[in-house]
Amino acid sequence: MKTKTYSIFGAGAAGLYTAWRLLSGQSKKDHHDTKLLVKGDTLELYDWGQYDFSKDDPGTRAAGARVCTWHYQNDPGKSYVELGGMRYSEWNTKASDCNNGKAPGHRLVTTVIAQLGLDKYAVPFNESDNPLYYLRARNFYLNDISSTNPAPYRVNNYGASASPNQGFTIVEDLAVTATTGPQTRREWDHFYQHGKISAELPSTSIFQKGDKLKDIGYWNLMFDQLGSEGFNYSADGNGYSSNVINWNAAVAFQANNEFTPGNQYMTLTTGYSGMFKALFATITQLARDKGVNFNYQPNRRLHSILDIDHVIHYSIAHRDHPNKKASSATTDAAWLAMPRYALELVAQASRYETHAGLDVLNHQKVQLYMEASIMQPSYKIGMFFKEPWWQTQASYAPQLTSFEVTRDVILALETQGFPERYLLKISKPASGSQPEIMNTPFSNTESFLKAVEQRLQERLTVVQEEQLLATSSRNTIGPSITDNPVRMVVYFGNNALDKTTEPVYGLLAAYDDETFTTFWQELELGPEQQRHVPLSENTEPLKGPRKVPERMLKMLRKQLANIHFGPGADYSYVPEPLDAAYIDWSLPPFNAGYHAWAAHYDIGDVQQNIRKPSQLIPGADTNIFIVGEAYSNDQAWVEGAYCTAESVLNDFFDVIPLIDNTEYPFICSAT
Repeated sequence: MKTKTYSIFGAGAAGLYTAWRLLSGQSKKDHHDTKLLVKGDTLELYDWGQYDFSKDDPGTRAAGARVCTWHYQNDPGKSYVELGGMRYSEWNTKASDCNNGKAPGHRLVTTVIAQLGLDKYAVPFNESDNPLYYLRARNFYLNDISSTNPAPYRVNNYGASASPNQGFTIVEDLAVTATTGPQTRREWDHFYQHGKISAELPSTSIFQKGDKLKDIGYWNLMFDQLGSEGFNYSADGNGYSSNVINWNAAVAFQANNEFTPGNQYMTLTTGYSGMFKALFATITQLARDKGVNFNYQPNRRLHSILDIDHVIHYSIAHRDHPNKKASSATTDAAWLAMPRYALELVAQASRYETHAGLDVLNHQKVQLYMEASIMQPSYKIGMFFKEPWWQTQASYAPQLTSFEVTRDVILALETQGFPERYLLKISKPASGSQPEIMNTPFSNTESFLKAVEQRLQERLTVVQEEQLLATSSRNTIGPSITDNPVRMVVYFGNNALDKTTEPVYGLLAAYDDETFTTFWQELELGPEQQRHVPLSENTEPLKGPRKVPERMLKMLRKQLANIHFGPGADYSYVPEPLDAAYIDWSLPPFNAGYHAWAAHYDIGDVQQNIRKPSQLIPGADTNIFIVGEAYSNDQAWVEGAYCTAESVLNDFFDVIPLIDNTEYPFICSAT
């Protein structure tokens, strides 16, 4: 049997997942006809950067592409801050209805974490349901907002008397409600293609009943319906500028549901980069066990790629000269596990190759579909302190204590002799007037105990209250939200794996996207400094977090002081940090922290065809594949990268799906 060579370009989430599944997956075909990797085959993994995967494969920064866990003093036992992607939505596989269409959660990420044995490190990543705001030079909490104490915006119809997230609800109600809109992943798939405005709107509205939402920019729609002040209140108060840009309105309806307070997320106590280190270790071991030649090549990028006489030819460039072709080779299948900007660089180089073959990436329709993904720049700055001054000293402290009953809490209470009949009642789902208890965060003891006692229809004893509060106590991560350039502050606290080390408290001091990224970019250089490297060649994200310079640090402290001590507070109110670092995700090779779908595209058609772009070219067929978050049904999430990779393996390599996807289509359909 002829041996195969498979080449994966990109060692982030999609690239590692593809490699893992090619080695660990099960084929629908017998061994002699399998397209999976077997003994004697070769797996090439190219990495433009050099991630710190292991002692044998050390690197300059934590693994994970746009996930980057930054530990204090680069010690994995000490506290950390996430400077990239940082969480996932857990899929509860133990629930009786876990596999129906309505069950929430990132199913592939949850499954991967379990299969890698990392679920023991999974912990809640809670958001406060009463966040702190600093908007238009005023400090207040969500629960402070009322008709007599509105937010400082002149919103139509007294909209400033409600949460800033109310604006999203008002716009979404034009087409769907919590009970009448799409309820499942498949139903949302249909909505992205066919969803229309169903509400009767006055003639003064720009948009009218019957207009298809996929052909409307979300910013346009929000501004039309909420007015200038209503839009600004929603834009400022939700924290993410990327949520309110002019992206595909149909997709925005569903995506923005994920970012409202109260949604449940998980992370890993090892840091989120730990998942990718574990994936790489598993890939290495599987290749060794199977007799597959695994060739990991860091500091190499895909320069250009062509199909000549039905053979895939590619060229590689070295990191020190990323635009110059250094070597060439052929492969049986190529995965371009990279975001849109990196794809465009490959297309640019391929365009000028002299050849008689097929240049897939530069075909007009492929270029059109590549532009369906909007690049959204982001910028994150982390800091470490000796103490959590935001809790111990601040005039406006974030409310970071919450209570949540999880499976681990139930198990802990069992060992403490908590009444079994109580645990059974607490574990039951919501019904009638009885609220959901399990996996629901409560921001204070009163609301938590009231909900539990309502479910039990009995009073707890003092001892039982103490047991319940002690085991279910959680720290939230915030965030606090401002219209200042720091935008969001996320509190990681003392999260060190090694509890014997001296406590160090982490803070994501700025979580920015879109136009706010350039505010910090200009502070990277002082008044006596000029740029010597063009931004188009600055691949700092490949190197890892960069130390915050003095002027940027002073600006950070000034804005943090406003948020936590009031508009007149001096920067000195915030102590000097032990360390501070940043990553600008608007720089190459990513040029985006995340992506969004553009309006005026059928995203199902794009998702189905862009993953094997030769499908868009009449008469063409070549095994060049595009996988990753940028063209997924879960943009901005690791789940999106995994789902696109899984769909390619299922549909083109006869790999049995990792999980039952009957009610969980990995990508949208094209009909």
